[in-house]
Amino acid sequence: MKLFLDSALPASWALPASCPPVQGVTTNPSLVLQAGLSVTLSTYTGLLQAVADAGLPELMLQLPRPDATEALQWLDVLGAKAADVGVTLTIKLPCHTDWLPCIRAMQSRDQAILLTGLSNPVQLLWAQAHQAQYVAPYIGRLVADGRDVWPLMQACVALQNEGPALLAASIKSPDVLARLIACGAAAATLPPSSLVEWAGDALTEAAMAQFEKDVASSQSKPALS
Repeated sequence: MKLFLDSALPASWALPASCPPVQGVTTNPSLVLQAGLSVTLSTYTGLLQAVADAGLPELMLQLPRPDATEALQWLDVLGAKAADVGVTLTIKLPCHTDWLPCIRAMQSRDQAILLTGLSNPVQLLWAQAHQAQYVAPYIGRLVADGRDVWPLMQACVALQNEGPALLAASIKSPDVLARLIACGAAAATLPPSSLVEWAGDALTEAAMAQFEKDVASSQSKPALS
């Protein structure tokens, strides 16, 4: 499974050695605002540079408006910047018919897209029909709405060989991440804070403490001759 950092704050991308390697960064207008930034082309080109400076290979950026003309104008700049700094760019768009002109505009340039906010299997089939490279359901939001998310996750995985890859978002616990790994999800995106928190575990710490205690106790025992 590929891991992406769900963040528009470059300072949060530096992870301790206890964390697994990450493939890149995903972001959206809400995360850009949370980072104290404006959703502008200048901000996005800056994020591309920051991803390159961090030594990460990929960035997924969500466009701000369902305006196909503007989308192509932004893509001209972002695509050139991505090529210049050696970062693979994926454009994120909401999984909604309002964004269909933008979807078609991106595809006219052979630009990889991720359809975000996917919430049901009909939308999954729609995303497949429109040849999205990724789909991103918000698992936490679906659970909060009282839905059983796992049939949809399994359906996403079942289509991965011939359709969009699953990039799972809004993961609220390591147990959910474990189930996604087990069911074969291609990728997941997590806030850096979650990745850091879940990199350690109290049970591991307790086992280490017991080993240290037992090593110390063993020093008073005779050596095996």
